[in-house]
Amino acid sequence: MAKTCPAILALLIASPISAENWPCFRGPTRQGVSTETDLPLRWSETANVRWKTPIPGEGWSSPIVFGDRVFVTAATERGESLRLLCIERTTGRILWDREVLRQITGRKQGNNSYASPTPATDGERVYVFAFDGGIAAVGNDGTVVWTNRDHGYASEHGPGVSPVLHEDLVIVPYDGSSEGEDRKLGWQKPWDKASILALDKATGKVRWKASRGLSRIAHVTPNVWSEGGRRQLVSAAGDVVQGHDLATGERIWTCRTAGEGVVPSIVIGDGLVFATTGFGDPALVAVRAGGKGDVTATHLAWKRTDDVSMIPSPVYAKPHLFALSETGALACLKAETGEVVWRQRLGGRFSASPVLAEGRLYVLSERGETTILDAGPSFSIAAQSPLGETCRASMAVSQGTLFIRTERNLYAIGGAAP
Repeated sequence: MAKTCPAILALLIASPISAENWPCFRGPTRQGVSTETDLPLRWSETANVRWKTPIPGEGWSSPIVFGDRVFVTAATERGESLRLLCIERTTGRILWDREVLRQITGRKQGNNSYASPTPATDGERVYVFAFDGGIAAVGNDGTVVWTNRDHGYASEHGPGVSPVLHEDLVIVPYDGSSEGEDRKLGWQKPWDKASILALDKATGKVRWKASRGLSRIAHVTPNVWSEGGRRQLVSAAGDVVQGHDLATGERIWTCRTAGEGVVPSIVIGDGLVFATTGFGDPALVAVRAGGKGDVTATHLAWKRTDDVSMIPSPVYAKPHLFALSETGALACLKAETGEVVWRQRLGGRFSASPVLAEGRLYVLSERGETTILDAGPSFSIAAQSPLGETCRASMAVSQGTLFIRTERNLYAIGGAAP
């Protein structure tokens, strides 16, 4: 009989074949889409709760899940201590709580926190982005493997972007604003100081640094797009949506847009990039695949200016795009054309990005109520489930369980007993 590698055997035991990890912001595709099944529809603070674990400090980073471990960041000591917590997925027990970086605090929006960027993991290390621009790689035992403190970050809003892992790279945009005399520079006035950094996962050393050209402040988590056999990093900032070569950081194309303070992450589907443009001239735009240089006049497929989201990211479910505004306007659009299929207003305010699973949208409000709808051409609510706590982090989905971070706790909803 052939021998089984112990590492593979351990992985199979820890992660059933049907299970899916949620290793970064918005899950394995960075688009808020889960392949999990048998997810819960109804719960409350006490009903269908697998476990509830208090999280010390503050933070609006989203939980991530890999195998039997859940990771989440939090800030303590008035925000100066950035901590990473490792939680046992099956029980909610905190396995370890480590300070991974001392960070310099600064100005931020009231709804932001000193621990808003969501970490990312490849199963071996967890990569954390700090309030002041520092990056740390942390082992599964909580040991800090390396840090990179060479690239400072400041903005009028505080950071919200999350790192992206691609092969052997850790990629983070630095779309901040000036700390000098003119505080509007990079915020309300375009500047050429914004960049994207790609670090070596093993060492933390810079592999490439990409320039945006003229742009303004943003907090957009990028995505990876395969087009014409060539993979690109697609990202956005104030005034631009762009494609960069993943091997070198070379800027391939730019679509000019107007607006700053952009938050919703990049979504990709059927040859289109979906992005928002931010404050000043808010719009939801679709950019066609291909092109080089300035493609504004040739590749902007469509643009909508009604009920544009300033915070939640859209969800693509072919042939539709679902867009949720922070004021609760939820629209189903034809992704190819931007035509409205239906638009309804949900009660409350929203910061979390929706999740798509089993043909349903899970939409979490700031008051902690999740509205579950059919992700189709007709507006239909399947269930509404409250937690009764403030929520601004996006949920994670793994092994039949929903993981929801509130202001004080992390909940595991549903899922089979261990």
